Amino acid sequence: MRIGLYPGTFDPLTLGHIDIIQRAAPLVDRLVIGVAINGDKGPLFTLEERVAMVEAECRDIAQRSGVEIVAHPFDNLLIDAARDVGASVIVRGLRAVADFEYEFQMVGMNRALDASVETVFLMADARRQAIASKLVKEIARLGGDVSKFVTPAVNVALRERFG
Repeated sequence: MRIGLYPGTFDPLTLGHIDIIQRAAPLVDRLVIGVAINGDKGPLFTLEERVAMVEAECRDIAQRSGVEIVAHPFDNLLIDAARDVGASVIVRGLRAVADFEYEFQMVGMNRALDASVETVFLMADARRQAIASKLVKEIARLGGDVSKFVTPAVNVALRERFG
């Protein structure tokens, strides 16, 4: 069974993330969405809320693709999280050259830690390249419309959070 791990903080889950999930699902038998526990980033949503968002939004994708998609919180090294879930592939989305520079370094470090785990990059869909969770939160905080960047359920959660 080929297991893929798509890690991130998903704070919040955006249409860019969903695009990568939809395109990664056919590449594996099981796709684990690794929801990072990263207090340093000061997440807007709790871990439980982010996991619930991922689970809710991935239900239809899993049904349509026939691939098991599960959320898995983690707070250890990415390579250890991959081992924990039995992943042989780490899936990463790229939006721009700046993403590649960072990801290139991460691949090198992860390969040094465990050469048996491959990293696969999926380029963001052109319509989704500008979407970043940080920017979505900022727009929502300032009362802007983020409906073009998130699902309706996530949009409601953002509006509730920011009043």
